[in-house]
Amino acid sequence: MQVIYQIISAYFEDDCADELTNEPVMTAILDKDAFIVTTMEMDPYQVIQFYCGRGKMENFIKEGKSGFDFASVSSSSRLVNANRFLVHALAYNVFNWFRRLALAVSMRKQRIDTIRLKLLKIAARMVKSARYKYFKLCSSCPYKKEFYETLENIRNLQPQLE
Repeated sequence: MQVIYQIISAYFEDDCADELTNEPVMTAILDKDAFIVTTMEMDPYQVIQFYCGRGKMENFIKEGKSGFDFASVSSSSRLVNANRFLVHALAYNVFNWFRRLALAVSMRKQRIDTIRLKLLKIAARMVKSARYKYFKLCSSCPYKKEFYETLENIRNLQPQLE
C-alpha cells in the first residue's frame, strides 16, 4: 500500500508547468485523465512513459491480429505455421512501407482496418480511354481526396533497383 500511496501523491507534483497548479501530472503528460496503479518504484513520468509504450505495443499486436491474421494457424505442423507467420510479417512490413511512402498524409496514423474501409472498399468504375485507364469515383465518395493523393504518391515513387 505504501508504494501506491507514493505514486498517487506524486500525481499532484506538477513539474511540467511553469506555475503551480492542482492538475495531476497525468494531465500534463497525456492530455487526458487516467489512473495507473502500480508497484513500480520509479519517477511518475517514467511510469507513465512505460505504460504508454506498453499500450502502443499492445495496439501493434492488435493490428497484427485483426488486420493481418497473425492469430490464426492453419496447420498442426510448426514449420507450416512458422512460414505462414513469416508471410504475415512480410505483409505487415510491406504495408508499413506503403503507409510511410505512399499513403495520404491524413491517413498515415490509421490502422489497416480503417484504411481498407476508406480506400479499398469503395465503389469505383475503371474507365478506359484511347491511351489511359483511370478510376472514376462516385461524386459523393467521402475519401476521394485521400484516394487520389495516395494514387499520386504511388505515381511519384522513384524505385531504386540495384
